[in-house]
Amino acid sequence: VQLQASGGGLVQAGGSLRLSCAASGSVFSIGGAAWYRRAPGEQRDMVATITTEGRTNYADSVKGRFTISRDNAKNTVYLQMNNLKPEDTAVYYCDVNVRSRPVSQAYNYWGRGTQVTVSS
Repeated sequence: VQLQASGGGLVQAGGSLRLSCAASGSVFSIGGAAWYRRAPGEQRDMVATITTEGRTNYADSVKGRFTISRDNAKNTVYLQMNNLKPEDTAVYYCDVNVRSRPVSQAYNYWGRGTQVTVSS
């Protein structure tokens, strides 16, 4: 199983980006998922989570600006980021619970990370 995170880049403050995290390989289904970020010199922080049923949770710092969503048919999780601020600059990582077969245990996998840089 591989997780491919993409969609990062350089954007001006107030701009938008959409991150994608696609699971590939031996994937039967995806479960709960989350986006984290790590700014330079900082610890990794949770940004947003989504359950299998679609319930979401956000860090206070991104509420109202970021939206996490999922497309189960594509085994993909998204993070829509609007009204970006310089303090959103970080490497963003996805964490997805993946089941490889119908009756197998599910495991969590991490994507490599995608850089988001917001200029002021």
